[in-house]
Amino acid sequence: MTDKRIIDERLLTPEEKWERATIANNFIFYKVMRHNPDVCKELLELLLEIEIDRIEMRGEEVIETDFGSKGIRLDIYAKNESNAYNIELQATDTKELPERARYYQGTIDVDCLKSGQTYKELKNSYVIFICIPDIFEKGLPCYHFENICLEDNSLCLNDRAYKIFYIADNYDKILNEKQKEFLKLVAGQKAGDDFSKKVARLAEDAKHNTQWKRQYMEWERQRAYDFESGKEAGIEIGKEAGISLGAEQKAVEDAVMLVKKYNASPDIAAKDMNAPLELVLEALEK
Repeated sequence: MTDKRIIDERLLTPEEKWERATIANNFIFYKVMRHNPDVCKELLELLLEIEIDRIEMRGEEVIETDFGSKGIRLDIYAKNESNAYNIELQATDTKELPERARYYQGTIDVDCLKSGQTYKELKNSYVIFICIPDIFEKGLPCYHFENICLEDNSLCLNDRAYKIFYIADNYDKILNEKQKEFLKLVAGQKAGDDFSKKVARLAEDAKHNTQWKRQYMEWERQRAYDFESGKEAGIEIGKEAGISLGAEQKAVEDAVMLVKKYNASPDIAAKDMNAPLELVLEALEK
C-alpha cells in the first residue's frame, strides 16, 4: 500500500514543504543535530542507552574512500576515542537500507583506521537508522543486528559493529519512555518530555533561519529537476532500446530505473510512471 504521507509530500511546493517541516524532515534533522552537538550527544545516549563522555562532530560528512569507489554522505557522523557513530533519518523505505548500513559501516572503518594501526584499534561502530515506516514489517519498534554464529547463536563474532534500526511508526511498542517520546515526535505526534520538546523547539527555530531556508529551496528544486530528468531519460532509454514491451511492463522498468539511478522512492517512481507498486517492488527484489 502506498504511504499517503509520501503522495501528499509530492503535491506540495518547496515553500509549503518548508512550512510543514518537522524534525522528521531529513534537512531539518541534519541542521538541528549538526549545529547542536550537545543535543546529538544526548540523542545518541538515549538511543544506545549508554553514557558518552564527549563526541566530536566530523567537519565534513562526505567520506571518499578510493578513486573509482563510491563515496558516502552521512547525515550525522560523530566520533570519540573509542566509538564512531552514524545516525541516518529515513522517511521512506528505499528497499536497500540493509545494504546501505553495511556499506556505511565498512567505509567508516576505513576512515577511522589509519595507516600503521592494527585491526584491534578499530572503533566500536554504530550505524543507526531512524526509520518512519517498519522496513522489516515484523511489528517491532527497534531492530538490533550483530554478527553471530548460525550454528551456535550464543557465539557472537564480537567485531564491535552494530546496526540498529528504530521504527517511529511503532513507537507505542517500545518500553524505554525517552526513546518512545522521541520516536513519537518523529512519527508526527506532539512532544511529550523535556528532550523531545527541546528537539521540536530547535526544529521550529531552524525554519526561521533564512540561509537554511534558501539552501533547502535550492536543494528541493534540484531534486525535482533531477527527478524529472530521470523520468525523461527512462522514457528515452526505452525508445532507443527499441524493446517491444507491454505498457505495464515498460512502466515497471522505467520506475525501477528511477529508483536505482536517481534514488527515487519506489512509491513515487511507481506513481509517476503509472506502474503498479507491487510489481515495481517485485522487480527491485529480483
